Amino acid sequence: MITWIAVFFAIFIGLLFLASYKSYNKNRTANEYIFAGSNIGAVLGFLTFAAALFSAFTFMGMPDFFRNHGVGAWIFLAFSDGFMVFFILWFGYKLRRKAKAIGYNGVAGMMSQCYGIKWAGYLVFLSSFIFLIPYVAIQIRGISIFLEAAVPFALPSWIWSALIVVMMIVYAEIGGLKAIMYSDAIQGLLLLVVIWIIGISCLDLGGGMRAVFGDVAEKNPELLSLPGPNKLFGPQFLITSAIAIFMIPATQPQFTTRLVVMKSLKSVHTMAFAVGFFAILVILPTAFIGMYGAIEYPEASTSDFLSSALLFDQANPVAALAVVGLFAACLSTTNAQIFALGTELRSLLSGEEKKVMSITKVSLLVFSLIVLLFSLVMGDELALLARVSFTGTSMIAPVVFGALLFNHPPKILLITSAIAFFIFLGSVVGVLPDHFGIYRMDFILYAIHGLASTLIMVSHHFQTRNS
Repeated sequence: MITWIAVFFAIFIGLLFLASYKSYNKNRTANEYIFAGSNIGAVLGFLTFAAALFSAFTFMGMPDFFRNHGVGAWIFLAFSDGFMVFFILWFGYKLRRKAKAIGYNGVAGMMSQCYGIKWAGYLVFLSSFIFLIPYVAIQIRGISIFLEAAVPFALPSWIWSALIVVMMIVYAEIGGLKAIMYSDAIQGLLLLVVIWIIGISCLDLGGGMRAVFGDVAEKNPELLSLPGPNKLFGPQFLITSAIAIFMIPATQPQFTTRLVVMKSLKSVHTMAFAVGFFAILVILPTAFIGMYGAIEYPEASTSDFLSSALLFDQANPVAALAVVGLFAACLSTTNAQIFALGTELRSLLSGEEKKVMSITKVSLLVFSLIVLLFSLVMGDELALLARVSFTGTSMIAPVVFGALLFNHPPKILLITSAIAFFIFLGSVVGVLPDHFGIYRMDFILYAIHGLASTLIMVSHHFQTRNS
C-alpha cells in the first residue's frame, strides 16, 4: 500500500504544483490574488463550493456519525443541504446586487460599510475566527489520525498535522484564491470517486445492501429510526441543524466570497443546483460505510473504525487512494477557510495596498499556527464539532441580512446578534448551560433571536417607507 500511496501522492502534488504555478503567473494584482479576478465560471464555482462544503469532515465524520447515531444523520445533513440550495438562489442575488452597488472586499468590510461603524465588521470577523479555527482544526485532526494509521511507525499524528499546515501556508501564500479553487476542483472529484468506491466495497464486504441493513436491524434496530440509539435526532436538534447549515453561505466567509467572485448570477444558480446533486451523491455512500461499521466495529473508537473501514478492509490501491483523497480534502478545505480569514482581516484594514497585503499574508501564517495548536487538542466527534461551527457563525446572520435588505440597516441588529453570539459561545465553553429544562440553548436562541430580528427588520421597513 505504501507504494500506491507514494504514486498517488506524487500525482497529486504534481497537480498542485501546476495549479499553484498557473495561478501565481496570473496574480498580477491584489484583486486577482484575493478574489481570483472575480471571473469564476459555473463548473469551477460548483467544484470549489462543493469541495469546501463536503470536506474531510464528510469523508470521516459522517460515516462515524451514521455508525453511532443511525440513519437520522441523513436528515441532519442531506435534508439541510437541500434547503441550503434554495437559500443560495435568493441570497446570491441579494449579495451580488449589494456588492455591485458598494464594492466587496470581504463580508466584514461590507458590514462595516453598510452599518457605518467599524465594530460591525469586527463582530463578523470575531464570529468567523472563533468558530472557523476549531472547524479547520478538526479537519487536520481527522486526517492526521488517519495518516498515522495508514503509515504506521513512520510519523506521529502531530507531525502529520504540522506537515499539512506547512503545505497549506506555502500553497495559499503562492497561489492565492485561484490556486485554492483549482485544488478544490481536484479534491471534489477525487472525494466523490473514492467515497463511492469505498461505499460499494463496504456493502460488498457486508454481503450487499439488504444483508447490511438486515444485520443492523437485528443487532441495533434503533440505528434505523429516529431519534437513534443515543437519542440525538430529536426535533430540536434537527431544526437547529437545518437552520445552521442552510445559512452557511451567509455566515461563513469562504462560501460568501465564492458567490461574489463568480462571473454571473446565472453561474451562481447553476452552481447551486449542482451542489444539491453533489450533496446527495457524496453523503449516500457514507451511510453505507457507517452501517457497515455498525455491524463490524460497533464498539471501536473513531480512529480504529475509520482506519479499518477505509484502509485495512480495502484493496491496497483503494486504500491508498483513500489516503490521498482525504489528504486532498483536508488541504483544500483548510486552505479555503484560513484564506477566508485572511481576506476578512484585509477587508478591515486601510492604508497602502502593499502594506495591507503584507499584513494579510502574515495573518495567514498566524492563523495557520493557531489552527495547528487547536488540532492537537481537538476531540474525535468530527461531525458534532463541525455542527458547533455552523451554529456559532449563524448567530450573526441577522447582521448580514440587515445589510443586504436595507440601505441603512438598523444598528440594533448588531447588539442583539452580539448577545446571541456570546450566549451561545458561553454555552459551548461551559460558562453557561447548554440546556434549559428540555430545551437546547441553540433552539432557544434561534427562537428568540429569530423572532426579535424579524420584528426589528419589519419595524425598520415600515419606518423607512413612511419616512
